Amino acid sequence: MTTIEQDRPPIPEVLLKGSALSAGRRWRNRLATVFMITSFFVAAVPLGFVLWTVISKGFSVISADWFTKDIPDVASSALASKFGVTNAAPVVYGMAPAIVGTLLTTGLATLLAVPLGILGAIYLNEYGGTRRFARLLRFFTDVMVGVPSVIMGVFLYAVWVVPRGVNGRSAIAGALALACLMLPIVVRSTEEMLRLVPDSLREASLALGSRRSRTTLTVVLPAALPGITSGCMLAVARAAGETAPLLLTIGSTRFLNASFNGVNTALPTQIFSNVTQPGGAPLAWGAGLTLIALVLIFTLLARFVTSRFAFQQS
Repeated sequence: MTTIEQDRPPIPEVLLKGSALSAGRRWRNRLATVFMITSFFVAAVPLGFVLWTVISKGFSVISADWFTKDIPDVASSALASKFGVTNAAPVVYGMAPAIVGTLLTTGLATLLAVPLGILGAIYLNEYGGTRRFARLLRFFTDVMVGVPSVIMGVFLYAVWVVPRGVNGRSAIAGALALACLMLPIVVRSTEEMLRLVPDSLREASLALGSRRSRTTLTVVLPAALPGITSGCMLAVARAAGETAPLLLTIGSTRFLNASFNGVNTALPTQIFSNVTQPGGAPLAWGAGLTLIALVLIFTLLARFVTSRFAFQQS
């Protein structure tokens, strides 16, 4: 122990316990704590009821056939049952075409939007700054965040589907529509995460002789990676649950199409289609549960990869 540390007066225990705060500040702190806990339960209780309803009504139709069979024609089965047709084949609940279509459209949209969005955010925060073009780009990005999803679907329907006629509806068209929805979210969330990186890290790297590009790649991005991952997964979750753009761009089919060409389907479109058909409610609940499970699985995988990468960096 040095002489300075020996001569330093001890910290009063009253300060260590925080009782030196005024009564008003202590009451405001307690009130804010109670308000945050109450807000959490107000938000969590409806979410819990929604999850319980989806799980209880959707889990009963999920089996091995759910992931391997085509989507049944529940409307025809319900009609046959209504008129007393007893020799009709039993309905086999399957959702393989919608699951594959969701993976195709959302995966391709992620490959298109995430790298482009991260590069755009790097330009805005690390190079553009307050320049006129950067301000203009931020303005249009903010406008795109608030554009309704159906507008993106109409736009892709006009510029992609209509010129190609019958062959215009495909997973590629749906992925382009979803990428347009994801791009502004990725740009704005990534830019905010880059802003939170302390400038001292950039200055230290530049002082060691690194170029700005290397500093951005090896210092800034790893520091902001957890936040960037959260923003990207938020964009993926929104894209995976969109219905209107996919109805206009990929069409709807009950049969498996594992390619990017031709009419396809997805879980959101099947939810919309089945809730409007007689006897389609079980399929809709099962598709909703499957969609929630897919988003949860990919979010956990992204978190795991991010944590492993952060651990290696440290």
